[in-house]
Amino acid sequence: MKFRLATGMSILGLMLSCTTVLGGTLEGPLQIMVSKDRQELKIYDGGVVVATSRVSTGKAGHGTPTGIFSILEKKRSHFSNIYDSAPMPFMQRLTWSGIALHASNSVPSYPASHGCVRLPNDFAKTLFSVTRRGGHVLITDGEVAPQRIVHDALFRPSVVVPDTPLLSDAGLRPALIEAGDKSVEVAMTDPKPEILTPAVERTEQDPIRILVTRRGEREMLLDLQRMLTDLGYDAGVPDGRHGKQTVVAIRAFQLAEGLKEDGMVTAELLAAVYQKAGKGTPPNGQILVRQKFTPLIEEPITIREPEIALGTHFLLARDVDADKGTAEWYGVSMDNQLPKATMKRLRITTEADAEAPDAIARTLDRLDIPEETRNHISRLVSEGASLSISDTGLGPETGNGTDFITVTRKVQKADAAVVQGKKKKKKKSSITVVN
Repeated sequence: MKFRLATGMSILGLMLSCTTVLGGTLEGPLQIMVSKDRQELKIYDGGVVVATSRVSTGKAGHGTPTGIFSILEKKRSHFSNIYDSAPMPFMQRLTWSGIALHASNSVPSYPASHGCVRLPNDFAKTLFSVTRRGGHVLITDGEVAPQRIVHDALFRPSVVVPDTPLLSDAGLRPALIEAGDKSVEVAMTDPKPEILTPAVERTEQDPIRILVTRRGEREMLLDLQRMLTDLGYDAGVPDGRHGKQTVVAIRAFQLAEGLKEDGMVTAELLAAVYQKAGKGTPPNGQILVRQKFTPLIEEPITIREPEIALGTHFLLARDVDADKGTAEWYGVSMDNQLPKATMKRLRITTEADAEAPDAIARTLDRLDIPEETRNHISRLVSEGASLSISDTGLGPETGNGTDFITVTRKVQKADAAVVQGKKKKKKKSSITVVN
């Protein structure tokens, strides 16, 4: 528990004095929560609050987006390239479109910024010293707090048994050269039962980021292009685009199979191509993994009861013990109102209830991840690994040089209803993970 001790001592300094400078990066990941309705930032160590600060988020017309973010860039001295080179000391960028945490001389405990999250100078300086690029920041409208989640579907580090040859497989040779052609007796004992000491695959690199979501048009088109080509209908290089060559290949398949020859990508077409290729039914989910903002894994999964929304959830791995193959996961569920058009496109008829006490467990119950994919990811799990779950796939803020960013939509009951100088009593909001 070395990192917990280091975290506790460092955060104690943070609580006692915001001017305390913490050297280096904490050994354990923290969760930092930014509540828009309370205009407050909280830092969690597991499920325990260890530090708080007032903040000032975006004012009317410049609202701070809610969702799951990560620190993309850090600069001690930065000036806005949007608002007249306004100073933004100890800047920690959350989106490339201009949202960041930063220090300010004006943090009035009500929304006053142009979208960024303002922090008091001393607190911003101290927070800057304990975060790292890739650390998560979760911002929500209603207060949420990380809870310990225990579920068989959550990833644990792999414990790998080494391939050790048995003694009985080793070659034997006479010890007496002068034995010549005479038979040689060799004293042997029955081999003892093999006792294998687990060898652990340790991951000392940056923690992985995992996203579970629904398959989008791009993923379905990639599958379609590969399978059509394998079936003899040249769809060109798989690129996930509904281009001319793909349309020609679809039409040729439809003609051969007696289907309506329109070149369109539909659920019926996908089912027919999968069946013809002997691939069963089309998967409706996707699991993706990034590390240091770089894509590593992208594999299909199955989401059971697809008509029910997955919801938006975030989990962080703590106390990862590679020797025992264990990990503790802390998670939160976030309100995220899906537009009617999105629900229709994804064929969702039942919205998720983020306030349900077992919301995360219910979603995890519905995920079928192939064993090979699960083993691959488990070999990469280390302290600070995270898992995001969302219905809406890769949003516009997720791109090259980012982690998985999920921007949530406001629910009617939870706007940043903080008027200047006054707070309405509402549920708190927001979580941020610093690794």
